[in-house]
Amino acid sequence: MFDILAILSLLSAIGLLIALSAIDLKHWILPDKLNLALGIAGLVFHFSTGYAYVDIRDMLLGAAVGAGMLYVIRFFANRHYETDALGLGDVKLLGAAGLWLGMEGVLMAVTAGAAAGLVHGLGVAAHTAWKNKTKFTIRQLAIPAGPGFCIGIAVVGYMMFSSFVSAYLYDLFS
Repeated sequence: MFDILAILSLLSAIGLLIALSAIDLKHWILPDKLNLALGIAGLVFHFSTGYAYVDIRDMLLGAAVGAGMLYVIRFFANRHYETDALGLGDVKLLGAAGLWLGMEGVLMAVTAGAAAGLVHGLGVAAHTAWKNKTKFTIRQLAIPAGPGFCIGIAVVGYMMFSSFVSAYLYDLFS
C-alpha cells in the first residue's frame, strides 16, 4: 500500500519537474502551487518509505539549505545587476528539492543544475550568434534558471531513488 504512494509521489515529481521547466522556459515563472506540490510529494514519498532515504531532520535541513543558499545568491545577484537576476520561484523550487533530497542531495542538485544551466546558456548563445550572424557572447545572455535546477534535481533524485524503483518493479513482476 505504502509503496504505491511512493511510486505515485515519484511519478508526480517527474511530471511537476517537466511542467515547471516548460512553464519557466515559456513564461519565466515557477508557480508556487507547483513548487508546493513538489514539496508535498517529497513529504509523502519519505513518509511512505519510512524515511529510509532521507530522515525528517535532513529533509528540513535540505529545504532550509536549498532555499537559504539560493536566497542569499538571489540577494547579492539582484543587488549587483540591479534587477531580478533570480526569482523567488527558484528559491522555493530548491526548498522543495531539499525536502526530497536532503542537505547533501540538494547541494549536488544545485551543482548539477548549474552545470545544466551553463550548457543551456552556451547553447542559446551559440544559436543566437549563428541565427543573427553575430559574434558569440554571453555578456547579455538571460535564461531562466529553473530548467537547469529541475535537471539537477532529477539527476540526483534518480541516483538516490532508482534502487527503490528497481526493487518495486522486481517485486511487482516476480
